[in-house]
Amino acid sequence: MRKLIYGMNLTLDGYIAAPGDDIGWSVPSGELFQFWSDQLQATDLSLYGRKLWQTMSSYWPTGGRQPNATPAEIEFARRWLDMSKVVFSSTIDKVDWNTRLVTGDAVAEITRLKAEDGGPMDIGGATLAGAAMRAGLIDEYVLATAPVLVGGGTPFFTALDNWVNLNLVETRTFPCGVILTRYETRR
Repeated sequence: MRKLIYGMNLTLDGYIAAPGDDIGWSVPSGELFQFWSDQLQATDLSLYGRKLWQTMSSYWPTGGRQPNATPAEIEFARRWLDMSKVVFSSTIDKVDWNTRLVTGDAVAEITRLKAEDGGPMDIGGATLAGAAMRAGLIDEYVLATAPVLVGGGTPFFTALDNWVNLNLVETRTFPCGVILTRYETRR
């Protein structure tokens, strides 16, 4: 059975995007970017909601070829292009770059994917992750909390019907002031 990991950069007040989908506050330091790149390398399959897919697919197919791309960005772009991805959306009709589109029941498909043999899966996008969270499918949460308050926007966590008990498995502080925390779901 595969592990499902939900991890993103977020603000101290719990948002992954400020109002207007502004993520300008979340530019990672080199060390934090390398952490996320290493996470991507350890992931067997990435699951995306539409909005995060559109953000990632608008940049990373050419991100490694930009004139100012760092070696870490070049490596991340290569990893992103090569890895298997699934996009959950009922409003887009085409995906590319080793990606499969799912237009049906996201929770049913994620449940099916979790039951397969294989390495870890990550899930990104607040709406998609929220559905997986409410269904009890998230095994690990990775929060890279930035020292900024934005006062509103898209929350990292969704409203839940029941408590989810967690075990803290890692904390790390990056030089830029970001604090990384990893929690496993207590089952």
